[in-house]
Amino acid sequence: MNLKEQNKDIKYSALFAGMLSSFSTAFMGSSISIALPSIGNEFSMGAVMLGWIATSYLLTIAIFQMPLGRLADIYGRKKFFIIGLFIFAISSFFTVFINSGFLFIFLRILQGFGGSMVFGTSVAIITTVFAENERGKALGWHVSSVYTGLTAGPFLGGILTHYYGWRSIFIVNAILCLLAISFIVLKLKGEWREAKGESFDLIGSFILGNAIFFIIFGLSNINKNGILFLIIGLFFIILFIPVELKIKHPVINMNLFIHNKVFAFSNLSATIHYSSTFAVGFILSLYLQYIKGLSPQSAGLILMIQPFIMMIFSPIAGRLSDKKHPGKIASTGMGITATGLFILSFIDKNTHILYIIIAILIIGFGLAFFSSPNTNAVMGSVEKKHYAIASSTLGTMRVIGQMLGLAIGMFTLSVFIGNSKIEPSNFIYFLKAVNVTFIISTLLSCIGIFASLQRNQ
Repeated sequence: MNLKEQNKDIKYSALFAGMLSSFSTAFMGSSISIALPSIGNEFSMGAVMLGWIATSYLLTIAIFQMPLGRLADIYGRKKFFIIGLFIFAISSFFTVFINSGFLFIFLRILQGFGGSMVFGTSVAIITTVFAENERGKALGWHVSSVYTGLTAGPFLGGILTHYYGWRSIFIVNAILCLLAISFIVLKLKGEWREAKGESFDLIGSFILGNAIFFIIFGLSNINKNGILFLIIGLFFIILFIPVELKIKHPVINMNLFIHNKVFAFSNLSATIHYSSTFAVGFILSLYLQYIKGLSPQSAGLILMIQPFIMMIFSPIAGRLSDKKHPGKIASTGMGITATGLFILSFIDKNTHILYIIIAILIIGFGLAFFSSPNTNAVMGSVEKKHYAIASSTLGTMRVIGQMLGLAIGMFTLSVFIGNSKIEPSNFIYFLKAVNVTFIISTLLSCIGIFASLQRNQ
């Protein structure tokens, strides 16, 4: 094998391993939602405990993704990628033996820790091995694998849960992770650690971890003591910035935000974009089942349209971002998303299902043309030694945006119907909550378009 063929083999081996790991983690996230009733019944878990199954995982990823991304830049991205997949696989496998809801949540925290190592390094490795003129295409396929997992999760997760029990989802996930590890060990030679020899910022990582914990915990409990937690989180952020500016090798190079307009506004755009779209599935799931009277399966099939569209068009958008300005393509995608959200802000009890499907199609198309070009813009704006931390920063912004989006949906529901069950007597108030949620989401997207366009100036 000549050098050109060897480099090609390394590139596509890295892409396949990254896609397999991304499919696995996305599949886990979407399929476990189908298994929640079975898990709750077995462990006698109430609504709050069931909520922590998702929250504990996301919170762990958000806290550890940037520090572990920085460590990966220093000690080796492939090494951290393998360790992260192994932790994810082992924590998935051990769900076979547990008999407690608390132990299950503990394993979800371990999965989040392993997942944060995977998320922070997979994009960085792909960015490293692909040339600039091919990077967008590769990242597009990587993003597509995420949405393939999200699309397949509800369907395959339902089949596995029905025929083999909810633990089978975790066994399949463990097998996929081990397959990815085997592929990396056999195919990917060498290591990538452009920040080798630099020190690790333990103080900054501690402050950042606390800031993210209090912010996300506050967003998750916005109707209780959430405001207090958000204020504490804001205090840690204010403390974090001057501390990082004084440290020689900070966990986050604040100059990337201060002096790198593309990096700063691309991350801001991601936070706004995901906060404006993450409540769509949650709100529409309730609307389709309560207002339109659809079964969970039928509602799920309609909602699967969005990730399916994203799966198809993300590689196309990524390839286009190699030829055109990725920031401009991402801004266009956000504009398309805003159009779909604006359409949904008018739905009522008599709205035709086809109207909903068209809006979902538009939102899926917009998300596809935002995600991979925006990732390409972020990764193309930094030096190689910052690849893992850049990927981790973008991932953390995405999680914070998702939590903020969910908080918006929960907040509007609490304002209009409080803690009451959704039933015919309060359908009119529920519909008002739906309309207001999508109006807020549309306005956020419009702000996001402005933020996204600033990087192009």
